[in-house]
Amino acid sequence: MQPLFDLKAPKKPTNLSLNSDLLKKCKALNINLSATLEQALVEKLAKSSSEKWADENKNAIRAYNKFVEKNGCFGDEFREF
Repeated sequence: MQPLFDLKAPKKPTNLSLNSDLLKKCKALNINLSATLEQALVEKLAKSSSEKWADENKNAIRAYNKFVEKNGCFGDEFREF
């Protein structure tokens, strides 16, 4: 599977605005803000990309589901479950 973004791209300093109490509590627990935000953004990007793909392919998915409903899945006769 192709990555959603360039994993080798350099890091870029960025300014953010965060809830001050949230920031204070995270720092007290030594939570790595950069790593945590990066992981959250990766998850959000993956979810958004998946939703976009499903939307772009909804007609093909619908047609395939109708075909399977009418004709069954390829290889059904060999399935042992």
